Amino acid sequence: MDGYAVNGPASSTDWGAICYELLGAIPDKINGGRIEMRWLRDIFLEPDNDVTELERIRYGRAYILEMIGGYLMPDLSRNLVHLRWLLTLVDFRAADELSWRSTVLATLYKKMCKATRPNKAKIGGCLSLLQS
Repeated sequence: MDGYAVNGPASSTDWGAICYELLGAIPDKINGGRIEMRWLRDIFLEPDNDVTELERIRYGRAYILEMIGGYLMPDLSRNLVHLRWLLTLVDFRAADELSWRSTVLATLYKKMCKATRPNKAKIGGCLSLLQS
């Protein structure tokens, strides 16, 4: 493991307040701490050159959150991302110190274990790791 473990709370009393503080916007629907990735794409368009530093940081958080939910740790629906990952993006320097590789691998293993149940037809996680 290279870096600190990615851990922290998976539940929050007020995800809307966290979204507003870290992204500057609140999604219409927050379901169990998950938001639609389409909302991220629609709200956080590529920034212009004249945006403020705070807007660049918010765009960066949204972009990284979309990468986490879309490629690194997708759920079964492939269109939702949990906001617990947003909590790791409060400070980009601290996020750089985290062991993201082990987190992606652990998430894939967890999703593979859940997919072995007889009633499961889909699998979540970073499936491109299985292909390589």
